[in-house]
Amino acid sequence: MARTATAIVWPIICLVVLLAAGTLGYTLLEGWNLIDSLYMTVITLTGYREVGPLSLARKLYTLAFIIVGLTALALIARMLAQAMLAEELGKFLGRRKLEKEIARFKEHFIICGYGRMGRLICRELSSNQVSFMVIEKDDKTIEQLSEDGFLYLKGDATEDEVLFKAGIDRAKGLVTVVSSDAHNLFITMTARQLNPKLHILARAEEEASERKLVRAGANRVVSPYIIGAQHLAQAILRPAVIDFIELVTKSQSMELFMEELPVAADSSLVGKSLRESGLRQNLGLMVVAIEKASGQMIFNPGADLVLEEGDQLVTLGEKKALKGLESLLHYKEQV
Repeated sequence: MARTATAIVWPIICLVVLLAAGTLGYTLLEGWNLIDSLYMTVITLTGYREVGPLSLARKLYTLAFIIVGLTALALIARMLAQAMLAEELGKFLGRRKLEKEIARFKEHFIICGYGRMGRLICRELSSNQVSFMVIEKDDKTIEQLSEDGFLYLKGDATEDEVLFKAGIDRAKGLVTVVSSDAHNLFITMTARQLNPKLHILARAEEEASERKLVRAGANRVVSPYIIGAQHLAQAILRPAVIDFIELVTKSQSMELFMEELPVAADSSLVGKSLRESGLRQNLGLMVVAIEKASGQMIFNPGADLVLEEGDQLVTLGEKKALKGLESLLHYKEQV
């Protein structure tokens, strides 16, 4: 964008200099006022009649000025044409590059909308090195997306073609956080039809919209205003609890992290109890909860609880310990 602006500015500067030179020349040679001199300059370049009779020297000056002026105008036209061509070519090549990158995506997340909430979601996903791309149709917002360096696709997320280009058939999940509940509802319905297995998270402004979004196919619906109000109320009623939650969720402030990790089929922990797994003794991890494959959530599980394939472990501990747990959950012990 900046390169194109520079390419357009230079021809304009050349034209201004050319007009100024012609105006100054006729003012000095003929003693005309600025208006007559500028008028003579313009009609000389465009081929109209003279303001008044000219002497031999002034005719030679006019002849030279016409030659130089026409040459300069031709160069200006060429520079403008090159600038516009470069802009269009850059956009085309940029779109092709983005489409090729998106075509290679798999098990990624699609973020629909890059407003305040969408921007925060993208930053969080990026900091956790999660693959994602954004669908946005507003030109000004796309400029911000480009500056932030996130992969995006320009288009309307309610359209099947746009969602297919975003790789919805290969995606792991979709988050729709556009400003309108109606659009979030339509995006949810469309995405669910295109990929029945897709995990969909939707934003709702109104309480009544939550039920509609769930019926439309959303796995989870989040209302920022309700969550914000609940958080404020809890900060008054249970400040210590809120302090602890913020401490473990804002990982930038300490070395303690809360993570959700799945138990894979080939994990060495399958069939072992929490006591036998040694997660607390060897890694120093606290298993806060376990979500079973059936959807049952077990809080503060006992030491005798046996781990099974598909369990989701909600754990609390240091980052290094969580990395060690991730290895145990996804790979068998070496014999």
